[in-house]
Amino acid sequence: MTSTSSETRPFRVADLGTLVVLAWSGEAPDGDMPYLLAYTLGDAADGPEAATAAVERLLTDNGLPVGGNVVDGATKPSLPITMLIESGQAVLNMPQLNAQCVPPPEWLAAVGERGFAYLVFTTRPWPEAEPGKPVTPEALAEFAGSEDTLNAAAHIILPARSLRG
Repeated sequence: MTSTSSETRPFRVADLGTLVVLAWSGEAPDGDMPYLLAYTLGDAADGPEAATAAVERLLTDNGLPVGGNVVDGATKPSLPITMLIESGQAVLNMPQLNAQCVPPPEWLAAVGERGFAYLVFTTRPWPEAEPGKPVTPEALAEFAGSEDTLNAAAHIILPARSLRG
């Protein structure tokens, strides 16, 4: 006789594999738009499918719909994800997870102008984007602009916060 457990397995950050955050800015009708892309390399111990499932669980457990409407962090003060800009770095904070990147100066300028960044946090792994190696603009456009990537992502407008001194 087989039984199934009704218990939910606890979330483990290691199930995400390597999580990467990449910043860039792009032209919009009203000026440069600062974007962040968060993705896994799919290198979790249990493989890319496990990494995808872990990212999806992280997002949905935090009320961030995958493939749904854009969540506007400016109108949701209780949003469990925040972005801190400090010392030239962008830091994403979520329950159980902190991730950071060093964005280019034009991205920092765009965030300074707008006061927010547009985060695409996708469940789709991008194993070809190796950490520490530059991503070409063409490869970024192909991956970040792919319907598969966008439909497998939570889309969040994240207000920029900074430490007050």
